[in-house]
Amino acid sequence: MASSKEYLQFILGQLAELEEISYRAMMGEFIIYYRGKIVGGIYDDRLLVKPVKAAVSYMPEASYELPYEGAKEMLLVDEVDDKEFLQGLFVAMYEELPEVKGKKKK
Repeated sequence: MASSKEYLQFILGQLAELEEISYRAMMGEFIIYYRGKIVGGIYDDRLLVKPVKAAVSYMPEASYELPYEGAKEMLLVDEVDDKEFLQGLFVAMYEELPEVKGKKKK
């Protein structure tokens, strides 16, 4: 099941106060970027984030879920209705997220 544009717009609205939030559509799902780094994505209308230490400590009760078959587990964000929580999570995670690798030139 693909994610809906409505859910994407809801999540983007919750994160609107953060600078440099962007997304990329990918196979019916959406990858979420914060200041140029991949934080996670929207899969089957669920917000999942990378399980970096900051995210695990910020959400100690979060469950690990697969975004899609064959992928690495990610953390499910249950508190998407709480803007401050969601924005705080992204800010806390930022330093631990890897830099996005550029495309190789041919």
